[in-house]
Amino acid sequence: MLSVVIRTKNQEKALAFLLKDLRERYAADVSEIIVLDNLSSDGSRQVSEHYNAKFVTLEKFSYGESANIAASEASNDIVVLFSAHAFPVSHDFFKLIIEKFKGREDELAGLRCIHTSHDYIAYINGVSANDDYNKAGLMFAGSAFNKRVWQKHPFKSDVTTFEDKEWTKRVLREGYKIEFVPSIFCYDIKRSRKQVFFREKNEIIGSYQLHHTEYTFAKTIKNVVVTWYSLTKRYFTDLYYLGRKVIFMIGFLLNKPQQYK
Repeated sequence: MLSVVIRTKNQEKALAFLLKDLRERYAADVSEIIVLDNLSSDGSRQVSEHYNAKFVTLEKFSYGESANIAASEASNDIVVLFSAHAFPVSHDFFKLIIEKFKGREDELAGLRCIHTSHDYIAYINGVSANDDYNKAGLMFAGSAFNKRVWQKHPFKSDVTTFEDKEWTKRVLREGYKIEFVPSIFCYDIKRSRKQVFFREKNEIIGSYQLHHTEYTFAKTIKNVVVTWYSLTKRYFTDLYYLGRKVIFMIGFLLNKPQQYK
């Protein structure tokens, strides 16, 4: 059996769907569900109670510390960490995770599940976390990790983001393994421009902390120009094809094929 921990803030609808999914399709595999909530002002607590999930309030959020709390709250050695806007899809999602860990508790630190074509291509091509910790390391929207390894190597609470990738790098250096598992999940979120900006700020800082990415004024200006060009090109392309669609519709309405009348 394993524990599922869900990080969330004001995602009542998505949380309800995920909990319903877990309780109705995966009850035989999941013995514990914990909702780790960052001061939601919606009905997240009521939803959690409805589905008999343990509700834990996190007042001061950081990605690394929330992962530490997720591990400390979990009763089982296998912990699957989800965001509320992600949910398992394949019927054997948790069975494959449990099977992978069996007998390998001392060497296997974590498993990366699959949710994009990039994940699937890396999995089929045999890309390992040692080859590329970005493509094959943990991603905490739907990854499993070993609590026994976490007890020796906690997550860093001072990283702005990419706490999963930082931990991946660190435990790999200690000789542990992180592998793909063909457990498929869906990652479905629509962010506002404000949320996208907040995420981009964190990723710039996180990228500097983890990858030692160097940022300069020249690179910043280049990024602004490239982004502006891309947005402008997309705008005029959309406008062009909108015009073509209007012309087509007018022609269609004036000359409807007789067989469709």
